[in-house]
Amino acid sequence: METTPKSLDVQDSTGSGRRLEELFDDAQGEILGTLFYLVGNMEDARDALQETFLKCWRHRQQIDEVTNLRAWVFRIAINTGRDCRKAAWNRRRQSIVEDTVMVSTSDSPEAGLQKDEELRWLQQAVLKLRPEEQEVFLLRQNGSLTYEQIAEATALPLGTVKTRMRTAIRQLREAVGGQS
Repeated sequence: METTPKSLDVQDSTGSGRRLEELFDDAQGEILGTLFYLVGNMEDARDALQETFLKCWRHRQQIDEVTNLRAWVFRIAINTGRDCRKAAWNRRRQSIVEDTVMVSTSDSPEAGLQKDEELRWLQQAVLKLRPEEQEVFLLRQNGSLTYEQIAEATALPLGTVKTRMRTAIRQLREAVGGQS
């Protein structure tokens, strides 16, 4: 899937547009996965991914001032995902999981169903986290950012980031562990 709209494929004199396109090419799957957990279905996640790119593109003149471009993009993606989820809720549309993760052909059908079920439990548990914990968790897990990078991107103290991550992990373990 190509994220960059052809109409935006113009030469950027500062190189910011090129850097942004390269980051989206490299991190597209991780951003999409993060958005999937936030919005609940693949179609909305793809729409949010496209909207994330457009928001980043519109603000590409800021890129040279950004110390961590990956964190900046993931922060925009999370905010966009939340906006999409809120819009869906406002339309009174229930979020359903439309696409399931493909299971290896070496797994038995029962094992595949179990994995799908566990992923649904995890997704629901992530959605139940407080927004602050959800953001830290998704930036760490899907954004592959260090705690220091998350602290920088969110303007939070490092200790607060670590506390939110510990809380998120504890709640996720309890939620998923209680489903077995």
